[in-house]
Amino acid sequence: MSTTATPPPKKVNRLGLEVLSYKGSKTTLCAGCGHNAISERLVECFYEMNIEPWMVSKFSGIGCSSKSPAYFLNLAHGFNGVHGRMPALATGAVLANRNIIGLGVTGDGDTASIGIGQFMHLLRRNLPFIYVIEDNGVYGLTKGQFSATADLGSKLKTGVINDLPPFDCCALALEWGATFVARSFSGDKRQLVAILKAAIAHNGLAIIDVISPCTTFNDHEGSTKSYSYIKEHDEPLHELDFVPHFEDIQVEIPEGSSHDVRMHDGSLLRIKKLGRDYDPTDKMSALRVLHEAAEAGEVVTGVLYVNTQKPTLLDMINMVDEPLATLPTERVRPSREALETVMEELR
Repeated sequence: MSTTATPPPKKVNRLGLEVLSYKGSKTTLCAGCGHNAISERLVECFYEMNIEPWMVSKFSGIGCSSKSPAYFLNLAHGFNGVHGRMPALATGAVLANRNIIGLGVTGDGDTASIGIGQFMHLLRRNLPFIYVIEDNGVYGLTKGQFSATADLGSKLKTGVINDLPPFDCCALALEWGATFVARSFSGDKRQLVAILKAAIAHNGLAIIDVISPCTTFNDHEGSTKSYSYIKEHDEPLHELDFVPHFEDIQVEIPEGSSHDVRMHDGSLLRIKKLGRDYDPTDKMSALRVLHEAAEAGEVVTGVLYVNTQKPTLLDMINMVDEPLATLPTERVRPSREALETVMEELR
């Protein structure tokens, strides 16, 4: 007598959704691109935090990074805008509906070059928004020229040396008003997941600069944003478990100690888990850490700064709780008396 095996129950989150509901289309980026790892972490975070994907709005501009939103949260809303202009689109959408979770995925060109003006004004406003920078130091779509975050002295595959100093997006974010500032590495699964989850929970502008090596144009000897360079120079503020782009390498490190891990290419990554004495609420300490790391040629990763007290843009302009499109006419159309008062004031 034959019996039919009962299939195991599907794994779902507290909303009853499978992880498939949080995935996107198949990636068309280069094999091993760090951007794909970031997309995978976003899928993981929104699934594990039990967030309805249709309550998320994704925004991007132009560039390899701006293709990423197609690879996660297919059930979310999405808008791919003009190069460097994503912050304006996101600001309008979040103002129109404060109930959505706004998520922008951008690159170092989209942010620090053509989009630097919009980026700076986004920082000033403290919009409740998650802004992920997939930072590889090059323009991948136009054959790998230096971007504005390329380090001084970094070398292209063609042998050209960068003679201009870089913008540090985290330093800019700290100086001009972001209330959550962090840096991570696309290969560090544990740290990146923790940072993304904290950013999702934060009420304010969260800037996350993720070093994401370009395997085609910026993963060679002489680059300061290659996998091997980051492995050798990463100086985490908190704990770090490096996850390479081929398969996971997992280590457990006691607090306050160092550990060498052999990587797939044969290189050693020295991982240092620092103590808990770093205060992420101290903006001046965060800036000092960034400057010291730059002088030492290191990449500091972790949550650099958090401010939970600063009002958001929605608080400052007294936005209502309901989405604007749902408000009845009598709540959005000024009365004749109000218009006459305004006209009189403008005479």
